[in-house]
Order: sequence, then structure tokens, then C-alpha cells
Amino acid sequence: MTLDLFEPDAPSLEPLEPGAMVLRRFACRHETALLAAVQGVIEQAPLRFLVTPGGFRMSVAMTNCGALGWVSDRTGYRYDAIDPDSGRRWPRMPDAFLLLAAEAAAAAGFEGFVPDACLVNRYAPGTRLSLHQDRNERDFGQPIVSVSLGLPAVFLFGGAQRDDKARRVPLAHGDVVVWGGPARLRFHGVLPVKEGEHPLLGGCRLNLTFRRAG
Repeated sequence: MTLDLFEPDAPSLEPLEPGAMVLRRFACRHETALLAAVQGVIEQAPLRFLVTPGGFRMSVAMTNCGALGWVSDRTGYRYDAIDPDSGRRWPRMPDAFLLLAAEAAAAAGFEGFVPDACLVNRYAPGTRLSLHQDRNERDFGQPIVSVSLGLPAVFLFGGAQRDDKARRVPLAHGDVVVWGGPARLRFHGVLPVKEGEHPLLGGCRLNLTFRRAG
């Protein structure tokens, strides 16, 4: 990638630790296609609030696209090819999603990444995501690619144990976090999103998380 060092909005790479990197503004050049694709996914598989195995309603609204979708209910967390709300397969993953995920993974050192699952999360102000690991995937050799759109947020990137101190990483519209290799099973989360207004998404934050789940 050739970056114009005199262009303030050009992407920049910010290593977090071995196997983990923030790609600042990396998704901005794709934002029009990404937002149109998100809308298409939501029209086919509307956002919903899942329930944890413990019976608690999640505060973040979510949906999926791709061959597999991440779901949660009283029976547990898992990937499923069928949307439990509609009984149909999840929407096909848009080409714009596949392109961005592959480019971001390659920029972070993970060539050949082809996701089969994308979790779409919508955060309203005040909502958060507690520290957790992504462990439901079959191959931990594949990275995670996480794209931030809309309102800013603070991403928590922790250690191998839940009580390890977590780094606070501010994320803005268009930032992408990629982690894999030795960082693949790090605990991570999101602090409560603050009130605000984004020119494209209004008062919310969207997060696209790409995984190779099957």
C-alpha cells in the first residue's frame, strides 16, 4: 500500500502488539458501499436483541450475513446457517464486505483471509460490550477483522485472562482492528458509547466483525 504522508485522511497502521493492529481510517474509502450493503443486510435480516444463556437481553442490536451467523439464546452461543427469526439462511455476504475484510487482513499481515460470517452490531449511546473471547470458531489460525462506523467508541483490548489489564483504544469512523496469531484469543470489549451525532449514521455506532467460523 502506498500512503500519501501529506494527506490527513490517508490510512495509517498502528500496531497494538504482535498479531494485532489498528488500521486508522482504512474503511473510509469504502464507506458508501459498506453502508449501502449494511442496509441491504438489515432489510433481509432485521436487527434484533439476542438473549444470553443466562436469560439476559443484550443491549446491542445485531444481525448477521454470510454462510454462518452468530446467535445466542438460552441454549448457548453458537454459529448457525439459519436465521432463527425467519427460518431462512442468512443474507449473502456483500462483495463490499468481502473486499474490505480481505484487504484489511492483508494489511495487518494475514493474507488470504476469506470470512464466512459477519456479525453486524448497532450500538446506541450508553450500550457496551463486556470483555469476552471469540472462541466459537473452528480455526483459531484465522484472524478477526472488526470495522467501526459512525459514533466513536473505546475498544478494550485485554490479555489472555479476563482480569488482565485491558488497553483502551479510541476508535473513530472508518477504523479497523485486526487481531490474530498470538493475539487471536485476547479478551476484548467496548466501553459504553457516548452520546453524539455522526453525519452519516446519526446517533449510533455500527460494528462489522468478520470471522472464518466454519
